Amino acid sequence: MNLSDTALSNPVIEIDGLSKQVRLADGQGDLHILQDVSFAVGAGESVAIVGASGSGKSTLLGLLAGLDVPTRGAVRLQGTDLFSLDEDARAALRGEAVGFVFQSFQLLPALTALENVMLPLELAGVADARAVATQWLQRVGLGSRLRHYPKHLSGGEQQRVALARAFAPNPRLLLADEPTGNLDAETGKAIIELMFSLNREAGTTLILVTHDEALARRCARMLRMKAGRLEEAAA
Repeated sequence: MNLSDTALSNPVIEIDGLSKQVRLADGQGDLHILQDVSFAVGAGESVAIVGASGSGKSTLLGLLAGLDVPTRGAVRLQGTDLFSLDEDARAALRGEAVGFVFQSFQLLPALTALENVMLPLELAGVADARAVATQWLQRVGLGSRLRHYPKHLSGGEQQRVALARAFAPNPRLLLADEPTGNLDAETGKAIIELMFSLNREAGTTLILVTHDEALARRCARMLRMKAGRLEEAAA
């Protein structure tokens, strides 16, 4: 699906000539992880980034979030170049505009489900963080598990907490990195259905990294990575 004229003129995120290389341990040259990657994603669009392990897709996702710094190139999030900002300013913009869903859930083990969802809301200065977090946990079917710690939740329940945490601050952009990678097939299917349903309702822009092409086809657009390059774009 092509971006609309509006999305092209005002994308939520725009990637321009993004490259990442690191010096090899033996000092014999550089390893090129990403090479001259460029694309844009419009408001409300869903895009899957697919590729084999080592193709550079997870590195790309980290750069889109400003969690890593490129060798060259730009990532403009809501019109702001992430790498023109210092680390604190990048973190502030990320907290305001971006939600994350990770393969390994990334819940804080010392916090309850409710506290995990409340944390980004409190950092953003949301006054009614407890009420908002409670509503989101109820929305993902965990209203009875608010006070449970991650170790007392199943993998599927932990990922539901992660979804609630990602959507609760009302981000413009959701980044999902292999969100079903640690789940069995049945649980993973339920999580994906929930993620896409919440995404449609919220009108969030979604960028999904996955090796599962059946899952990738759920998105409106597919970008394929190979050896650090954007090889092709497929509907």
